[in-house]
Amino acid sequence: MIALVTGAYRGLGLETVKQLAEMNYTVVLTGRKDSVGLEVTHSLNAQNLDVHYHHLDVNSDESIQQLAEFMQRKFGVLDVLVNNAAVHYDMGNNVAEPSWTIVNEAVSTNFIAPWKLTSALLPLLKKSSHARIVNVSSGAGSLQDVTPGTPAYSTTKAALNMLTIQFAGALKAHGIKVNAVCPGWVRTDMGGQAAPRSVQEGAKGIVWAATLPDNGPTGGFFRDGKPIHW
Repeated sequence: MIALVTGAYRGLGLETVKQLAEMNYTVVLTGRKDSVGLEVTHSLNAQNLDVHYHHLDVNSDESIQQLAEFMQRKFGVLDVLVNNAAVHYDMGNNVAEPSWTIVNEAVSTNFIAPWKLTSALLPLLKKSSHARIVNVSSGAGSLQDVTPGTPAYSTTKAALNMLTIQFAGALKAHGIKVNAVCPGWVRTDMGGQAAPRSVQEGAKGIVWAATLPDNGPTGGFFRDGKPIHW
């Protein structure tokens, strides 16, 4: 089984790579900083985990295409796509007078990029008999439970949730399950050290969605394997 994780050389992405590799998945770890990505990959290989690194700038159409071509040449199929890369938990941003730089970067990275990447990799996902797409979202993107604040992050995660529903419907006939996962408030660079959850706990729900059985759900929003409000 072949899996690909974006934003994967630290935090939740890295832990997701580890947990999938420990389940005997071949995992492609992607990121923008090649020196860091290669160092992390070599460390995982030293633990006898089948992990490969490939450069990916999710905001570059050329980079996305190069990754898709690599996956076609190297593996010819993709079983799991985890759209994890995200930016800007913008607590200091004011929705009435926002930083448009932050807004534009969040829209591009948190919403447009996973849409483009999923589309580019669909031919390989359709070759799998057990394909799963996981969009790493957030409770901050819940229309029912959200509180004001982090406007760029929250609105782009809400948009990602809608994209999840759209892809789930479009791909249901192909047997491809598409779900959004909130990992909870996790101790990462974005979440901060005050967060109550470890990366291991946060990644567990992502891996759950990535390894769903054929009778598992699609088009849902989950935390720890349990549905939460859109």
